[in-house]
Amino acid sequence: MMPSDNGQGEAALAAAPRPGLVLRSRTTETGAAVCALAGDLDIETLASAAEELAELVARRPSALVIDLREVAFCDSSGLNLLLRTRIAAEKEGLHLRLAAVAPTVLRVLELTGARTVFTIHETVEEALRADRVSV
Repeated sequence: MMPSDNGQGEAALAAAPRPGLVLRSRTTETGAAVCALAGDLDIETLASAAEELAELVARRPSALVIDLREVAFCDSSGLNLLLRTRIAAEKEGLHLRLAAVAPTVLRVLELTGARTVFTIHETVEEALRADRVSV
């Protein structure tokens, strides 16, 4: 952190800006929903992701793909959201797939054993193809 002037001639530590979380959702021609997350998936950014994912599950698409390629950080609250979304999708009879999982997120999934409960694909396109094959 870089010291900054607090206006009174004293140096104060400036907090590094947090990247936040950007969500982009789309529906494919086959009716699948794809939600791409970019940034940090943590307690500070969780609300918008939770709301968007709950809305997507409520729409009952043919499949739900969560694109995690651009997630830089995922804490336990982010992992919990992914697990809750999986359970909600399952209750609605939806196929939930994780795609392009960033190494940092994959590490969290592996360390916690949660990797075994998710269907993970290398790319969004692969996840969408799997939906067409399995239906």
